[in-house]
Amino acid sequence: MRYVPKSLAMVSALASLIGAAVFQYGGLAAAENDGWITLVDSSNKGDWSEVGKANWAMKDGALTVDKLDGKDLSYLVSKNSYKDFEIRAEFWTDEEANSGVFLRCDQSEKIDAKICYEVNIFDKRPDPSYGTGAIVDVAKVDPMPKAAGKWNTYEITAKGPHLTIVLNGQTTADVDDSKHLSGPVALQYGSGVVKFRKVQIKPL
Repeated sequence: MRYVPKSLAMVSALASLIGAAVFQYGGLAAAENDGWITLVDSSNKGDWSEVGKANWAMKDGALTVDKLDGKDLSYLVSKNSYKDFEIRAEFWTDEEANSGVFLRCDQSEKIDAKICYEVNIFDKRPDPSYGTGAIVDVAKVDPMPKAAGKWNTYEITAKGPHLTIVLNGQTTADVDDSKHLSGPVALQYGSGVVKFRKVQIKPL
């Protein structure tokens, strides 16, 4: 039987443990190492400030909300500000939902489409040109895609004044606008049922 020094055996055991951990959590580790920061995942609501009240809660692997607590719309606002970035957001809504992803907000205490870019999720918006897939009052969408009743993925890129919105692989908005150049991002709840399964941001 070959003699293995105790210190070498300990190093080998430690390497095995590390290898197992990397294998188990490889997806998340790779995402973080690639520059992606996870804001919401299937088990974690994430660290947000809330503007307006609603019943945001983790249910069945998704951050879910379906009721306002008061008349004001509710927003989850990131603690950090971002200038140039990519966002990947997986979401599900019913037909009555009014929601959105807000970018580069000028402040964090009051959120709306006037002080942020609002990437809309609103299939029943009275003016569909700024409904789902559009940037409200900045970039129209025609025809407006429908998001209700299925899981969708937004891929949002903000680089300088250039904003690009891709919904389920289809570019819905591509515009230059310089009103808002930096600030927190936010998730909106206005009505219906809204779920976010994963939200990630990658500073550029």
